[in-house]
Amino acid sequence: MTAKRRGVELTLLVGAVLISVLGYVDVGLARSGAVPPDAAAYGAGLGLLALLAHLAVRFRAPYADPLLLPIAVLLNGLGLVLIYRLDLETPDDHAAPTQLVWSTLGVAFFIAVVVLLRDHRTLQGYAYVSVAAALLLLLVPIFFPAVNGAKIWIRIGGFSFQPGEFAKILLAVFFAAYLAANRHALAYSGRRVWGVQLPTGRVLGPIVAIWLVSVGVLVLERDLGTSLLFFGLFVILLYVATGRTGWVAVGLLLASAGAFVVGGLEPHVHGRVEDWLHPFASIEAGRGPGQLAQSLFAFAAGGMLGTGLGLGESVLIGFAAKSDFILATAGEELGLAGLTAVFLLYALLVARGFGTGLALRDPFGRLLATGLSSIPALQVFVITGGVMGLIPLTGMAMPFLAQGGSSVVTNWIIVALLIRLSDSARAPEPRGAPPGAVLPVVEEVR
Repeated sequence: MTAKRRGVELTLLVGAVLISVLGYVDVGLARSGAVPPDAAAYGAGLGLLALLAHLAVRFRAPYADPLLLPIAVLLNGLGLVLIYRLDLETPDDHAAPTQLVWSTLGVAFFIAVVVLLRDHRTLQGYAYVSVAAALLLLLVPIFFPAVNGAKIWIRIGGFSFQPGEFAKILLAVFFAAYLAANRHALAYSGRRVWGVQLPTGRVLGPIVAIWLVSVGVLVLERDLGTSLLFFGLFVILLYVATGRTGWVAVGLLLASAGAFVVGGLEPHVHGRVEDWLHPFASIEAGRGPGQLAQSLFAFAAGGMLGTGLGLGESVLIGFAAKSDFILATAGEELGLAGLTAVFLLYALLVARGFGTGLALRDPFGRLLATGLSSIPALQVFVITGGVMGLIPLTGMAMPFLAQGGSSVVTNWIIVALLIRLSDSARAPEPRGAPPGAVLPVVEEVR
């Protein structure tokens, strides 16, 4: 009989909350020599959120992977600590309280998904509903003013959010459902061109058309980071569905060609490419270091063990220090050792998601688990590469760590879906079912 391991999850959650609270206390001691007066309230609030999420999993998804929730709580807690630490440098702009509210909302969505979604296969029947909603979410920001050069925000009064964050999940559902229903035709029909098995246009046409529309919208919005994420998600799921390595080569070729064209023609993107190629150009011109240069200086100052929480100077990066460049704060104050630990948490989250996909018995579940796990993997790669100068900066949010309400809510929903999928993967076989049997799936696509 499969062990539920909820006790392991609870123990890890206690450790995740304690690490976050100790980080919060460490910042206060480093900055003022005293424990922050609200440290107990912070610990109690984070602990209560973790406990509520744990109870939802314990009673509604008892066989779920015991590592997913503690990893999410620890990353979210560390993100709150880093944002609070940067708030101390910007007394007129406190983001940590707002981020805590968004984190609470994210946990509420997590609980709702775990409690209400009893079978992940139900989502397969809403493939076209999902893609229609995703395209609508991507289109709406075009009619709102640009923020920092990109039209990805909806601002109404003092409230703002990024609808494209939620579109990631909806497109993952659509890609998984469509590819699961057409995987044999994609892999074995059509003609072979340059070693790649190309399916018929009737099979591949709809998914390529929808992908092109979503990427076209994002190019118009000048949010190429999310565009790159959608492209990567599309190629990964196409490869997993067909098993054809040629699709990876085709995807890389198309991505390179698209990046070259857009980087040369779109001024906003071209500026970021120039900053990437010449990060110290502003210093040589006598204007002082730009954001990327300050980020590189922060990583260099961190060394192996870091300067210590609250003792870095990454706030010099400027307005994006709490969002796009928050990883620079982690690199400077936690050092290479702490940064490696953060990356290992992300790697473990993604690996457990991929493991869930391998363990599931239905094609839709396998593809959905793979797609959902690929989203944070691609985000971490694109953001880390951008702030370290490996690739042009794209302006995405580091999952759970960075300031951004839409991002943290979306990531909590992704973890909730992975919890539901892992519960299905690890649950014992129904009585009377042969080992490894594929349970009935929803075939209708609406």
